[in-house]
Amino acid sequence: MPHRSSSKAALVGRPFAGLSWPRRRTGAGICFDFCFDLRRILSDKPRMPKKPGTNPKGEFAFFNVLYEDGSQRSNRRVPNELLGGLEGDEPARAFIVEQDREIAEKGGRPPPVIKIISRVGAKKK
Repeated sequence: MPHRSSSKAALVGRPFAGLSWPRRRTGAGICFDFCFDLRRILSDKPRMPKKPGTNPKGEFAFFNVLYEDGSQRSNRRVPNELLGGLEGDEPARAFIVEQDREIAEKGGRPPPVIKIISRVGAKKK
């Protein structure tokens, strides 16, 4: 419970000036009638999102895929380790076909047939 100071002249014009709370310091926070444990508060906070652009660059190449049925998927990721040999972007087709097969298998439908694969940002011939 707060207690008031004895000098009433010091309180004129300051509504909370005479109140003082009993305080004691602990290792992690300040304790009043209730205690704030700062360690628990800080550890419960969710992590901040990463800044844009902090992911390593160059791990993946992106491809746009056009299917026989007319549907399109944009920015399909393919690891760069598969690309860059004499085959060019052919390993990307095999990788995407395998991904589509797995997705279709889980969904219980036939895999779509790929018509065109083009690298994102590549110039048209």
